[in-house]
Amino acid sequence: MQYDKALFETMPIHKAVAKNSLPAIMSMLLVFVYNVADTFFIGQTGDELQVAAVTLSMPVFTLFIGAGVLLGVGSTSVISRSLGQGRVEYAKKVSSFAFYSSIIFGILMMVLFWIFMPTVLKIIGVSADTADFTRSYLNYLVVGAPFVILSQTFSNIIRAEGKSSLAMRGMMIGSIINIILDPIFIFTFGMGVTGAAVATVLSNMISSAFFIRYLLSGDSILSINIKDFKVTDGIMAGVLAIGIPASLNNLMLSVANIFMNNFLSSYGDVQLAAMGIAIRANMILIFVQIGLGQGIQPLIGYSYGAKNFDRMKGIIKFSSVVAILGGSILTILYWVFADPIVQAFIDSPEVVEYGIQMLRALIISGPIVGIMFVFINTLQGLGKAFPSLILSISRHGLIFIPFLYLFNQIAGLNGIIYTQPVTDIVTSVFSLVLYLIVIRGVEKEEAQI
Repeated sequence: MQYDKALFETMPIHKAVAKNSLPAIMSMLLVFVYNVADTFFIGQTGDELQVAAVTLSMPVFTLFIGAGVLLGVGSTSVISRSLGQGRVEYAKKVSSFAFYSSIIFGILMMVLFWIFMPTVLKIIGVSADTADFTRSYLNYLVVGAPFVILSQTFSNIIRAEGKSSLAMRGMMIGSIINIILDPIFIFTFGMGVTGAAVATVLSNMISSAFFIRYLLSGDSILSINIKDFKVTDGIMAGVLAIGIPASLNNLMLSVANIFMNNFLSSYGDVQLAAMGIAIRANMILIFVQIGLGQGIQPLIGYSYGAKNFDRMKGIIKFSSVVAILGGSILTILYWVFADPIVQAFIDSPEVVEYGIQMLRALIISGPIVGIMFVFINTLQGLGKAFPSLILSISRHGLIFIPFLYLFNQIAGLNGIIYTQPVTDIVTSVFSLVLYLIVIRGVEKEEAQI
């Protein structure tokens, strides 16, 4: 089976970006459904403590996603550049490495979380009121670690062969199952947060089964054959070089959420629940921009591997314009419809009041935050590990955490609320500077051809 060479080589740039990015955006919105479905349905119980428990558990789920990003983004970068160089057999070995590593990582994380659950609960900042609910949710959620990682890994990798629509279908199946099962387990079976976790696990199992069936069908150039599994010949090193910086973004997001939750807990469970709702609601804007970035990464990697620098630059410029326009439109919509968006999650007047304020604060950076994701994925596609690493640890780490402490001291709860948008603005500017530095080096490579 041949990969889609026309997409990577001859299709007009705007069509190629649309063909690979729109399904990637849809896939990210389906990841949003995974994240938001539990909060939405638990919110319908009207129990603020259960909503807070799901919010507190978000860093753990984010860690699982991060492991999938490590293997998925890292492998996609290596595979797309390899295909651009005509090294199809090497791409198969990278795919097999990603498959078996996903399973190993998932089982390891599942066991470690079960063993250290009491410590995990302390770290994520549970209170006496939320401890039981959070433990119940996590005890079942961690069972899904191998499936979350596997589905996340291959929803990325399949885009490297131009099958972005198929990756979207795999995520869509899981999301639909999650939406169907959530109310059944939460309300019909009366399981509350435990039911939400069970629904999430089952939906990820089904997504994983979809991707495995495709990879075994013979319709893909990728491989999950154990005979192709290899860690040498630069395979593991190449995947980790890009995957670690990419996954650090998710890891630092988990760390940032833990810091945020601990700070908010000192103000009350209502404020914690409200921020959880605001963050999940804002994920639509963020995930659209992440999807755009993920969609263009294989295109950039392939063009760079094939030394087609003009096409590569055209993809970056077009995507940057799309990111700014799309972010501006979504920011306006969020601001206008903040009230009904927050009220859709919960009917507690106090939580809704805080949630609206928090959501409108989070979207301040909306018009420009997409630039950051375009440049992050550009650096990953080019295989530039160190600049990608710096950006990945900046947004939720080097910049966010110091700002969180500073703004809390200066403005209390309001300071915490505005930490993320200020961080996003600063990081977006920083990403532009890093991109300009890297692209000068690429232009020197071009001049030598």
